Amino acid sequence: MSIFQAIIIAIVEGITEFLPISSTGHMIITQQLLGIGNDAFVKAFIVNIQFGAILSVVVLYWKRFFQSLDFYFKLIFAFIPSAVLGLLLNDVIDELLESPTTVAVSLLLGGVVLVFIDKLLNPKNEIVLTFPKAFIIGLTQCISMIPGVSRSAATIIGGMSQGLTRKQAAEFSFFLAVPTMFGASALKLVKALDGTPEIFTTHNLTVLAIGNLVAFLVAMMAIRFFVSYLTQYGFRIFGWYRIILGALLLILLGAGVDLSVL
Repeated sequence: MSIFQAIIIAIVEGITEFLPISSTGHMIITQQLLGIGNDAFVKAFIVNIQFGAILSVVVLYWKRFFQSLDFYFKLIFAFIPSAVLGLLLNDVIDELLESPTTVAVSLLLGGVVLVFIDKLLNPKNEIVLTFPKAFIIGLTQCISMIPGVSRSAATIIGGMSQGLTRKQAAEFSFFLAVPTMFGASALKLVKALDGTPEIFTTHNLTVLAIGNLVAFLVAMMAIRFFVSYLTQYGFRIFGWYRIILGALLLILLGAGVDLSVL
């Protein structure tokens, strides 16, 4: 992977990580469009690029991370389901990451949900997030282990189903991303170091560092835009975008176009 290719993928990651359109799905599509193979380093890069996005949340909301121990306990409570399933299904998830069909179908079906979700769930008044509600949001996050679903969409909708406003649900989704993405990135890094440590050459480490920096800067801007837009207008535009993209990918696959990243 070249530095240019890493920057392009990092921009895609930064824009899409906190939008309900699936960052993983978009990175897989971008990887294919750039003609990047799916070797051990690329697999590690696609996951570990999320470190940069994690830092953007910590920087933007740093005061919230020092508000109380109760805040951390609720995050841990919400993180438990995905931590357990992530460890148990890690190999299955890796296989799904290599399936353009899975991404396309997930984008399409998730888009249909987002088009109608504002009519079904749109709490207006802020509430106190309880431990049971946090755990249920954590359960909905597990759905996003399917590439193309979107961790952001799953957790925000999960939060709104528990009575959180759009803004509350979006911000808790950002906070929950920190332990979730850190855990996924760390697990992938440990596996890569244990199985193929030779992939971390000086060039590849430089590529990874630059990618994370770009993802951090872009994600900072994307988060500010998303919270403002979502609060005012809701999910509809993201839903239609997902439907169009998912349908386009399915048409290409049906026409015999090779979208695999193997």
